[in-house]
Amino acid sequence: MNGQQETESQHFSPYRSDGKLYGFVCIVTGATQPVGKAVVHELAAHGAACIYACSASPSDDYASLAEQVNKQFPSTKVIGYPFKLANEEDTLALIDDVLNAWGRLDVYVTSSGLLGPPSITETTPADLYKLFEANSMAPFFALKYAPAAMSKTAPKGSYPNAAPKDQAYGSIVVVSSVASTYGGCWGPAFTMSSHAALGVVRAGVATLKGSGVRINCISPGQIDIGVDLGSFDRRGLSDQFPPSSLQSKKVQHDIVGHEGCGSPYTSSVSLGYLAGGLIYIQEDRSCLFGRPRDKNDGYGFDGHM
Repeated sequence: MNGQQETESQHFSPYRSDGKLYGFVCIVTGATQPVGKAVVHELAAHGAACIYACSASPSDDYASLAEQVNKQFPSTKVIGYPFKLANEEDTLALIDDVLNAWGRLDVYVTSSGLLGPPSITETTPADLYKLFEANSMAPFFALKYAPAAMSKTAPKGSYPNAAPKDQAYGSIVVVSSVASTYGGCWGPAFTMSSHAALGVVRAGVATLKGSGVRINCISPGQIDIGVDLGSFDRRGLSDQFPPSSLQSKKVQHDIVGHEGCGSPYTSSVSLGYLAGGLIYIQEDRSCLFGRPRDKNDGYGFDGHM
């Protein structure tokens, strides 16, 4: 018993000086989007051994992302990995590649997503299908296939930031939106598919009970990701979140009363704040399981308006 406690303290503790996630092998989808990039940097900052930076586009600039991360965190290996986010065969191939190369999987973050059209009149069935595929099918495949990989234990490897994994554990994190709990922050298709993403998380609670693997949802409001209205895709088929400058300062003030109260319509949450919340719910000391953790300065926290 003492030996087991010593092992857990040494290799599975949020208080270890070399990083809360030291030795972890991670998958991040949507890794070339602003939110995904922030998540990759945050995982590396907390000691991850390897991060598979996944995106649906093979032409994305994976090399510069890896270079940026390695400048700050040279012991973390970032692997650019193009694959179809909502494709069952590609998801299985990705997980197989991770296990064959590293023998373990600890964190799976689905950060891919699409906004879709802003109104019901502009929304076609094809648009709706694309959004359900991007926003909720990818989390479904993570829930279905990642836990078996996360349950595998592994000895300490011979690579930088290596640590043994002597018990089954893992964390699946779905980056969705406050649209997962209520409507109105963008178009109907975005709200519907975001609700479905949160449904995957809530269904996962019963599925994962007793497995050592947990699943949670991060639901940000508007995030300042450098998108402005001049270049914004009104069809919503290339961006993950609405631009934080969607409304004028006057409109923000008239609707809310003051700019900093935390409405998802006006609050511009930093990428670092969002990524930091993601790290917390993966810690051993976190008791969150199956909950939507809103990152929008408190408005609608845990789904209550």
